[in-house]
Order: sequence, then structure tokens, then C-alpha cells
Amino acid sequence: MDLNLLVALDALLEENSVTAAADRLNLSPPAMSRTLARIRRATGDDILVRVGRTMVPTPRALELREETRELVRRATAVLTPVHDLDLARLNRHFTVRGHDALLGVLAAPLIARTGATAPNVRLSLLAEPSADQRDPTRGHVDLEIGASEPDRPEISSEVVGTDRMVLALRRGHPLAKGKVDAEKLGRMSFVTVSRRGRLHGAVDDAFAERGLRRRVIASLPTSAAALEVVSRSDAAVIVAERVCRPASARLGLVVRRLPVDLPPGPDGRDLAPPVRRRSGPRMAARPGAGGAPRGGRRPRGRPRLNHPRGAPPGPTRPRAPPRLKPARTHPAPRTTPAEAPHGTQPGPTRPHGPMAPGPDPRDPADHLG
Repeated sequence: MDLNLLVALDALLEENSVTAAADRLNLSPPAMSRTLARIRRATGDDILVRVGRTMVPTPRALELREETRELVRRATAVLTPVHDLDLARLNRHFTVRGHDALLGVLAAPLIARTGATAPNVRLSLLAEPSADQRDPTRGHVDLEIGASEPDRPEISSEVVGTDRMVLALRRGHPLAKGKVDAEKLGRMSFVTVSRRGRLHGAVDDAFAERGLRRRVIASLPTSAAALEVVSRSDAAVIVAERVCRPASARLGLVVRRLPVDLPPGPDGRDLAPPVRRRSGPRMAARPGAGGAPRGGRRPRGRPRLNHPRGAPPGPTRPRAPPRLKPARTHPAPRTTPAEAPHGTQPGPTRPHGPMAPGPDPRDPADHLG
């Protein structure tokens, strides 16, 4: 039994694409197609079927998805050597994804600390997508910082802090003086922060429970953009106090407490950054070992055949004999009536040389000495 088929099956079921699975495993698409054919023969199921321009898993494949992922995770843990981590020799590329406000606060110290302790480590900091497109367990993200709890048991998480929601206004706003009460909230125009473009969120739900309602005039994708708009208009925004404090101070904004108590954290949720740990082989890299960043492929070339240790290689296919191309011949020029001997008819001459055809049985002249 080839256990490498489990790794390939896990990639195929996660990506639902032969090309994406090949890229994940650093293989060529033709090699991945051949592996899928082997998996189909071993399982007796198509695993992935084409529907239009996409590949869709079969019912049997959906049943195998969770079990395959767990088997690959356990096998990777068994075959990963235990060693002491040497940050000075670690050569890796990590991808961190998080809320824009959190990344804005953490990026500078994270990059500085990484450069001082692990100089060979590269970082890619990504903003949260506009939709939940990628599963963190597929290996596209090594660490995610946000406010939502993971819904997968194989993803570990840790609460590193909480924050409080506050109201941010420009200095000189007509309603910024004094204490902000429910009556002032009802007269304000708000912009909201939503990467999906939503005008209604958890804050509005919390307000509705207390009989309040806010007027939202626009949504912006990031906290930085919302604070910039607030600094140049009479709009207000509700943001996390600690993570947005540097940007608010830089823009000269006024921060006021809300008249109602909201749950801590962005969007009224707990600030519980989940540490999203991938379960693939990428987390098992050796300290000091080199490697291409994500998406890098090994150079294309002839596929290498791996044989069991001690076993002779199988028979090779004999090479076909080379094809010989016939020599190109040029027919002799036609004779004109003036050049033809007396008593003969002009006509084409037959080619001569090694490629000349044999006697024509239909022509008596070919049989004359």
C-alpha cells in the first residue's frame, strides 16, 4: 500500500482541483492526474467528477474527507522528528492573516522582533478576505488573529487579550462636547467597518436589545479608512479602543464612551485571536532547512521513478527505431517539342538515383535492355 496516496487524496479533497492540489504538493498537473487515477483504482470511486468547469467530490469522497485529513495529520506527527528549535537557523516563510486594526498595531513590532531573533524568516501579512473563501487547515495561512473562535477541533486557539468598543469623533464635532447619551446617538450619522460591505452588524443588534437604533450612512472595509472618513466629516464610528488608539491619536480624533455596555472586542465580540495551525507537512520543516516560499514549484523535468529500497527497477520500454526520411529528389525537366529527338514524343523523364522507382510492368519500355 502506498501511503503517499493518502497525502494526495487529502490535497485533492481539500482543493477540489487537480491543478491546485498539484501546486500544494509541488507536483506537475499531469503527475497529479496520474495519482488521481491510481486513487480511483484503489478506492473504486471517481473521487472527483467534472461539473462544468469545476471538480465536485463524490458522496464517497465526502465521507472520506475528515478521515483522510485525520490520518494524514497523525502520520505527519509520527514521522516528524523531535528537535530543539533554533530560531537563528530557521529558514521559513510564514503567512499571518488578521483584522486590519490588529495588523496595524502588531506589524511593526512583529517584523522588528522577527528580524532580530530569526533573520532568515520571511513574513506575509494578509488582511481578512471579503468572504470566507479559504479553510485555514488547507495550509494557506499559518497564523490568524481575529475575534472569532475556530469551528474546527483540529485548530488550536488562545485568548491573548480583550478590548472595549468606543465612539470616535472628529475634534470639533457638534455632538462631541459633554457626555454622549442615547439621545445624541440617535442624532449622529455613522460609518461602519465591514469587510463584506454590511450596514448592519453585532453592534446594531446590541443597540436594538436596549431600544436604540443608529443611522448608518456608509460602510468601509478597514478601520483605518473609517477613521480617515470620520476625521474629515461629521460622521462617527464605533471601533475597538486599544487597537485603534494609535490611528485615532494620529488623526486627532476624540474618543467617547458609549452610553450602553457592549461586549468587548471588534464588532461587539470577544477579542479572541485563534492560533490557526495547519496540519499539513509544511509545519514539519526542519530548523535551518531551506525551502521555496509557498507556491514555489520544483523545476520541471523528466519524472523521477522511486523504487523500494533493495528492489531492482522494473523493465523499461524499448525505444522505437528512428524514422528515416526519404531523400528529396527533383524530377528532370520536361523536354520541349524542339528538344525532342526526331520521331519521338516529348514527355516527362523518370527520376534516377537511389530513390528511383523499379520497372513499371505496364510500360514495355522498362523491360527493354
